[in-house]
Amino acid sequence: MGERNEYAPGTFCWVDLGTVDPGEAKAFYVDLFGWDAVDIALPDGGTYTTFFLDGRDVAALHGPVAGPPAWLSYISVTDVDAIAEQARAAGANSVQGPFDVFDAGRMAVIEDPTGAHVAAWQPQRIIGARLVNVAAALCLNQLNTSDPARAERFYRDVFGWAIEQVATGDQEYWGISNEGRLNGGMMPLPPGAGAPSHWLAYFATDGLDAAATRAGELGGQVVVPPMPVPGGRIAVALDPHGAVFALLEGRLDP
Repeated sequence: MGERNEYAPGTFCWVDLGTVDPGEAKAFYVDLFGWDAVDIALPDGGTYTTFFLDGRDVAALHGPVAGPPAWLSYISVTDVDAIAEQARAAGANSVQGPFDVFDAGRMAVIEDPTGAHVAAWQPQRIIGARLVNVAAALCLNQLNTSDPARAERFYRDVFGWAIEQVATGDQEYWGISNEGRLNGGMMPLPPGAGAPSHWLAYFATDGLDAAATRAGELGGQVVVPPMPVPGGRIAVALDPHGAVFALLEGRLDP
């Protein structure tokens, strides 16, 4: 369950964290999730750390970065150059790249029209995560956006996603499907939230309360305490440097 050898185009495949202090961030996530870590020195003097769970790569971090620390979600594509052009035509605020990442793959970073950043990944040697949807691995990517209607048009046009509203009322929510399979979620930012639009990475856990408590003990901050959602419970936290991530306990896709 959860092992991956390939990703259909348009599927979320990877997340990595850009952080101001790679050493401290690595210690936080290794303790929280029980990951193993392998560091690679980068030509610019920084570090790229890949995290492994049961011998399979699940996520990474790099730094130090100049901007605010943040997790970046990656979408697998067959032609990143074409996707970058489609993103520009569909109204992307900016597109960085495309550029080669050694022999691992080719990527571009896209700022969607609502301000959220996401990466398009054309795999070569590296497909992305080899393990998802199990405890301590990536299990969901959710767009928190200032303009759901505009975001829906953009991602439909660029990646061909089907986006359907599944909850209304006090908390609106949209499910994102790719080729008929659930691929993520979308919700509006609360009025006056003060946060920019962003993709939120969820990691699965078998013990949400213990994980949320441990995140605080390690220097993080729980900003949304454990709460029920359809299919389980979630919490949202900041790591010690302010990068936001979420935890999910409950039903997971295969």
